[in-house]
Amino acid sequence: MATQLILLERVENLGAMGDLVTVKPGYARNFLLPQNKALRATKENIAYYEAQKAHLQKLNAEKKGDAEKSAKNVEGAKVVIIRQAAEGGQLFGSVTSRDIAEALSEQSGQTVTRGQVALNQNFKTIGLFNVDVILHPEVKAKITVNIARSANEAEVQAKTGKAVIADSRAERAASRNTDDANKAAMLEDSALAAEKAEEEGQAAE
Repeated sequence: MATQLILLERVENLGAMGDLVTVKPGYARNFLLPQNKALRATKENIAYYEAQKAHLQKLNAEKKGDAEKSAKNVEGAKVVIIRQAAEGGQLFGSVTSRDIAEALSEQSGQTVTRGQVALNQNFKTIGLFNVDVILHPEVKAKITVNIARSANEAEVQAKTGKAVIADSRAERAASRNTDDANKAAMLEDSALAAEKAEEEGQAAE
């Protein structure tokens, strides 16, 4: 059975502060209620919200202002994370939202929690990845996560804008194409030489 709630702050893809929304019980129980993002839409809670509305809006505006200031230190950040990986670029493990939050906090001097790093799944390969950091329900910053096997590789990826492994694959493909072309040329030369020898033999007869 669906659960009706009143939102205490904006929730992406759901509604704004003060909206009455209907959600699945698990979403309410496991996320919205324990995170204090909503209250059950009982008569008592609706009355409480209406009585506290001005205060809640003021508090939200203050938090939003603080988040906007923090965003200036976070927006556009390029976070380098060094990890061991196989030759094909697969990490021995993965890079999580916690890893990114810790690296970003250290680099920017701004405290960022793993819950603010928007990841659908952990990263399992080296490369460059765009990540959103949600500093407030209405304030979002974009960063680039540069996962590499060494500082030198990270620098190369930052300059080229693509994973080092992609360059390696391209180089191997180009090398294979060159080898194939050389082999084809050798076969063609051999065929021409054989044809010429045959013609000379016929002329001698």
